[in-house]
Amino acid sequence: MEFESKSIVVTGGSFGMGRACAERFAKGGGSVLIVSNDQASVDKAVSEIGGRTTGFVGDVRDSKAMQAAVSEAVSRFGGVDILACCAGIQRYGTVVDTPEDVWDDVLDVNLKGIYLASKYAIPEMRKRGGGAIVAISSVQAYASQAGVAAYTASKGAINALVRAMSLDHAGENITVNAVCPASIDTPMLRWSADLHKGDRTQDDMIAQWGKGHPLGRVGRAEEVAELVAFLASDKARFITGADMKIDGGTMAKLGIVLPE
Repeated sequence: MEFESKSIVVTGGSFGMGRACAERFAKGGGSVLIVSNDQASVDKAVSEIGGRTTGFVGDVRDSKAMQAAVSEAVSRFGGVDILACCAGIQRYGTVVDTPEDVWDDVLDVNLKGIYLASKYAIPEMRKRGGGAIVAISSVQAYASQAGVAAYTASKGAINALVRAMSLDHAGENITVNAVCPASIDTPMLRWSADLHKGDRTQDDMIAQWGKGHPLGRVGRAEEVAELVAFLASDKARFITGADMKIDGGTMAKLGIVLPE
């Protein structure tokens, strides 16, 4: 029950890694506000997770919505101790064939959403004497596949933003860290699998991608949630400005064949 008495906001908390994080915080005794722009998924998550979990329907790209979400957590739980920024979207394309509105959408959800949620959560954390922010980034912050210009740009920017925020707020006892997964079995990964599977099944595509990881499989959302929970916990108070890979060994593998 390491999150007993903690007030926690999870953006993107009704699907995928965000949902797993919300479940993990609730399991640890936390009071959790799930933020998502989809009413049905918010209601479903709140009902299934139970405990001291509630929902807020709002768009992470909208300043007023994020301000209202933080205000909801303060009203219900007395403040904000932890912010987990898990909202994210994936889109494919080079800079040439990515429409401008798609570029803006990816950067707004993946990056601006962290900025806005943090902008309103940090003043509340100050009132509590500190806090923790954990943002979901990606291994594509380090090395990119082809045809994901907007997505990769957003993830690299998340790591840079985390470094800046960690320095700006270290003196306020607020830690800021990023978690960088490789392929994780989530609705977003399965959406990608549907785009690329051809005549194969979705599961076949996921399994093939898993073989590209040294551990031979894709990750599970609950595994990411455990790392997020650790970084948000009191056990990690000396960790800030970090970007931690959870990638089945992917970034440790040199992806070229060297001549003997």
